[in-house]
Parts: sequence; structure tokens; C-alpha cells
Amino acid sequence: MRQEDIWDVEAADRYDTPGRGMFAPEVVDPAVDRLAALAEGGRALEFAIGTGRVAVPLAARGVSVTGIELSEPMLAKLAEKAAIPVVVGDMATATAPGEFSLVYLVFNTIGNLLTQDEQIACFRNAARHLGPGGRFVIELGVPELRRLPPGQDALVFTAESGYVGVDTYDTVRQHLESHHFTFGEGRQARVSRCPQRYIWPAELDLMGRLAGFELESRHADWTGAEFTTRSPSHVSVYRLPSS
Repeated sequence: MRQEDIWDVEAADRYDTPGRGMFAPEVVDPAVDRLAALAEGGRALEFAIGTGRVAVPLAARGVSVTGIELSEPMLAKLAEKAAIPVVVGDMATATAPGEFSLVYLVFNTIGNLLTQDEQIACFRNAARHLGPGGRFVIELGVPELRRLPPGQDALVFTAESGYVGVDTYDTVRQHLESHHFTFGEGRQARVSRCPQRYIWPAELDLMGRLAGFELESRHADWTGAEFTTRSPSHVSVYRLPSS
């Protein structure tokens, strides 16, 4: 299944929920605050910019934002909100013009690259876009394998009225597939799926080193909370040498 087939018009409509869910101010504002500070007045490039959940408010703060995005339906949603320049292409290979002080990749999106080689290429692509001392920021979940029952490869991550979410794991390939079941009033349900390759923090750090980065900081969230063994996700900041 190709990523451009997953992120079609229907997916873009479901994903874009202004003011609620992942678009709620309490979710978006801390990310925008941190990214604006890390940009230090320079240009920012968002890999997989999507419908502009983070890029639009970041640009409203005065940061010059450019994007790379594979899904044209997602970009159609973005174009309705702001005139942000975007290169259509894969975040592991596409090139945006100019030099940036910040490249960022939020909400587990690096996992959409389904091989380790592609994920390493994404780090190297970030490095190509950055000037000396530039930063690459990744927001990523920690694999929840400890929650898997012995001998099973599926985990319910959400169960609520009208919706059930299930992750299935292939621990040999480090793949997980999220299955989303949405129920209406009748007997029918809508099913959508999203495959990803999960990455352990230590593996992510090695990818960074292969691309010339050093880990500058890692926190449990955008507000700077301490990252611990119980943290379900992290925000990691990688930096190139200054010279």
C-alpha cells in the first residue's frame, strides 16, 4: 500500500479537524512555541507538512515556513488556509530550495517510511537542507511492546463509543499497522489502516549520527517534561556541528 494511496481525499477530510483532536490549541500551541524558539529567527522546513496543523500557526508567529508533502489532497486542505510554499514529494528524497535553520517532523510521521534505509535517508535529507548548527526535530512515540500480551501481536489502543483502534505488530520487521474501526448507527463499520515502521530511541540516535547529527536534547513532550522509561513518546532535537 503506497502512502499516497493512504492519504487520499477521504483521509485528508478525516484528519483535518480544526480546533479539536490533534488540532486543539492545547496540543498545537506547545509544539509551535518550542519550534519557534528552536528556529532562532531562521527559516523552517516541515517534512510531511500535511494540512498545516503546525505550519500554519508557526508561520503566523513570523517564522518563514516551507513544506515537503507527498499527498496532494492534504495540500489542497493546506492551500485553503495559508499560502505556504510546498514541494510535492517524498520527505526522504525531495529537495526544497534554500538553506534552513530548522527541519522538523511531527506526530510519528517518520514511521510512514517503512524501511530503515528510507528513515536514514530522511535524516540525511534533513542534514542537506540545514546550515551549520541547524537542528532536526522529531516527535515520535515509543513502541508499546511491553503492553502486548504474551504470544499475541495485537493491542487495542483506543476503545470508545463509535470507535475502536487496534495496532498489530510485526516485531521481525519492526512494523506496526494501525486499524481504525468507526461505527455509525447501523450495522456497518468503516475501516482504515495505516502501516508504519517503529523506531526505538537508541536506533533513532544512531540514524542521526550516520547523518552527521548529535542529539542535543530529548524530552517527553513539547513543554520540556523529563523523558523517562514510562514516557509514551518523545521530542528529540538533533543538531549539526556549528562548523
